[in-house]
Formats: sequence, C-alpha cells, structure tokens
Amino acid sequence: MTGPRVLTLPGWQGSGPGHWQSLWERRYGYERVEQHDWDHPLRGDWIARLDEVLLQSSQPAVLAAHSLGCMQVAAWATHSRHTGRVKAALLVAPGDVEREDLRGPLHTWSPIALQALPFPSVLLGSQNDPYCSHERAQLFAQKWGSRFVDYGRRGHINADSGLGDWDEGHAMLETLMKKD
Repeated sequence: MTGPRVLTLPGWQGSGPGHWQSLWERRYGYERVEQHDWDHPLRGDWIARLDEVLLQSSQPAVLAAHSLGCMQVAAWATHSRHTGRVKAALLVAPGDVEREDLRGPLHTWSPIALQALPFPSVLLGSQNDPYCSHERAQLFAQKWGSRFVDYGRRGHINADSGLGDWDEGHAMLETLMKKD
C-alpha cells in the first residue's frame, strides 16, 4: 500500500526554484497544483483546479500550502464536494488577502473562508511575516481548527527565510501523512 500523495499549493506568483515547495517537489517527487495564471489569481479558478487535480487519482492527498495556497485550501474546503480526498494539510504563512495592500490585486479572495477544515491541519505562522500579522495567523488557525505553530521570526517562511530544503517543515508534513 502506498501512502498519500502530496500536492503543493504555492501562493501568488508561484514558488521559485529555491522555495521549499520547489525543493520538496524535486527531492520527494511531490506534485505541484499548477495554475493557469499565477500573477492574476482568481479564487474560483484556483478552487476548480484543486478539485480537478484531486479527481485525477483515487489516492488520498496531503496538501502542503504556502501563502495564498492556504487561502485556496480554506476556500476550496468550503465549496468542494470532494474534501474526503484530502487526508490533512500543512498550512504555511497564510497570506492575509484582506490587508489593504493586497485587496486590489487579490480582490476575488475576499472574504476569507473561516469555516473549520474537515481534515487535520497544522498552520505555521511567523511573528514578522510581511503578508500576515501573527495575530491574524492565529485567528485563521483557530477558525480553521488547525494546530497553530509559532515559527518565530522567519519572515514569510519562503526562500528568503533561508530554509533550504526545510527538513523541520518536512518532518511536520510526514507526521500529517501518518495521521488516520
């Protein structure tokens, strides 16, 4: 029996080659949920694309989401009839699309879905994330029913944070993969 497949969900503008998601895809063979337009993300399109990818296999999935990808998971879980295909989610540095500086370019993402996720999840928030206050990250974790991990002062927990392969994050993902 094989374990769940891992789907990575990058944020706005995608994840570059040095981002932990890209490194995990190369190292472990995880699959990126590719979007038609990374620069002008439309919530409905991103939700539909996640459903499409999940329906391509009967194998359960674990989601590894970053930034806007976290918002994608929450919005998708609110609308999809296929949430049973997801075993768990690692939600890293959610991007707060209701911030004044993000409302314009990400206008289709508001309001943020704040219903409890129907699968186990862990949300990592940084104390100095430029795209989401620590308090908002804690609020999202509470509303989504996610275990909150205070990840210190690590910026947006991306390539600029100097995480490299980010073995610590991968260990958290592996724990989620083993959940029943």
